[in-house]
Amino acid sequence: MNDFVLTDLGPKSVFHFFEELARIPHGSGNTAAASAWAEDFAKARGLRYRRDALGNVVIWRSASPGYEDHPAVILQGHLDMVCVQESGLGHDFEKDPLELEVQDGWVKARGTTLGGDNGIAVAMILALLDDETAVHPPIEAVLTVDEEVGLLGANGLDCSDLQGRRLINLDSEDEGVLTVSCAGGSRCDILREYPVEEAEGAVCTLAVSGGRGGHSGMEIHKGLTNANKLLGACLQKVGGVRLISLSGGMQDNAIPKEAEAVFLAGDADVLASFRQYCENGFDLEVNSLESGLHVKTSCVQSNAPRAALSREDSQAVLSLLDDCPNGVQAMSRDIPGLVQTSLNLGILRLEEGRLSLSSAVRSSVAAEQEALCARLEDLAAQYGGSFSRRGAYPPWEYRKDSPLRDVMLRVWRETAGKEMQVEAIHAGLECGLFAGKIPGLDAVSIGPDLRDVHSTRERMSIASVQRTWDYLRRVLEEL
Repeated sequence: MNDFVLTDLGPKSVFHFFEELARIPHGSGNTAAASAWAEDFAKARGLRYRRDALGNVVIWRSASPGYEDHPAVILQGHLDMVCVQESGLGHDFEKDPLELEVQDGWVKARGTTLGGDNGIAVAMILALLDDETAVHPPIEAVLTVDEEVGLLGANGLDCSDLQGRRLINLDSEDEGVLTVSCAGGSRCDILREYPVEEAEGAVCTLAVSGGRGGHSGMEIHKGLTNANKLLGACLQKVGGVRLISLSGGMQDNAIPKEAEAVFLAGDADVLASFRQYCENGFDLEVNSLESGLHVKTSCVQSNAPRAALSREDSQAVLSLLDDCPNGVQAMSRDIPGLVQTSLNLGILRLEEGRLSLSSAVRSSVAAEQEALCARLEDLAAQYGGSFSRRGAYPPWEYRKDSPLRDVMLRVWRETAGKEMQVEAIHAGLECGLFAGKIPGLDAVSIGPDLRDVHSTRERMSIASVQRTWDYLRRVLEEL
């Protein structure tokens, strides 16, 4: 293991805990070691804590002197991260630590997502709990698991022993922005089994790569290319293929930036059509969409039989892929520029005749979320497949009367010398779930500058972390 690379960055304690977490594999569904790390932190400092069966960790710290009679505040973030890596890197998110680096004032990870979303929240919270000089009311630190796959930890957390009625969530990605409302969402899966048969012909590969990728909530309005949808469109241009496999995307809440198809071109016409598009057609298809996108093709004549779908079933798969909705479905009528309803076809797989499509559905209007999920269910039935839904979470509604928001805005004005921006976002946050569990909860969300989260370009501003840390400490003094 290399030496720590963030040692010289400030605030030192925050970056120390962030790098400790980065050395622990903590992708969604693989957070047991991260939960144990947080538990050990509390044990070593003699702090009251509990860790539930899901892996959520709650840590209590008493108020600093003079603040004993102040109401408790909940500080909250999530332990898991989205795991995406560059093609061919070979990083094992189940075992390997992240390789951090510093570039031009930003912290990044080599070839993978950084996990700033939401490791920086965990780091700030632990640094506060560890800071004997901090001035604050009683703190209830809530570290949840599996937020990125449907807010599962927060959904299953027992909140009955939490006394705080003010919650500061640290899962936002823009300094100077106070988030006060967010969309709800769920994951929707379509499955369909197709028979395969041994067949011969030219084995062809078509791979889309070089897309920007990105966050399926925060960046869905940017028109970024969905590689799964583009792959299907390219295959439709060829026509007559017999599919062997499809693979695209790594997470349903990340816009897929690459996808690949392997198929048989069983007769001369199909092969000729494919080769025609190999020469210039695919380039023309993608060059107009997004800078950096490209299509790589290959074709090898083989006499060895391969297990493939029939032409008819292959066409049905491509038609289903084409019919599957994707992207922005509705914009808010009340908040200019806010996406109201969307979905992202994040994962595409066809393996040995088993097709699966997974989409992340988001909406700030519950009825529209339900209607979009119903539309996917109808689509599954139309093509003879099955439908399932998981990880549903409610929208977080705007609270007109918020004393916590008033304090946050005042402190920002006093420290930054300007007004803080208040906004609703299309991404999902755990605040809505906590508001449903804790009567009268007053919640807000903040965070330092993070860019291109859920992608291998993810980076975190060092200077912004320092300013956000100073701001958070000042806010706690005012509570």
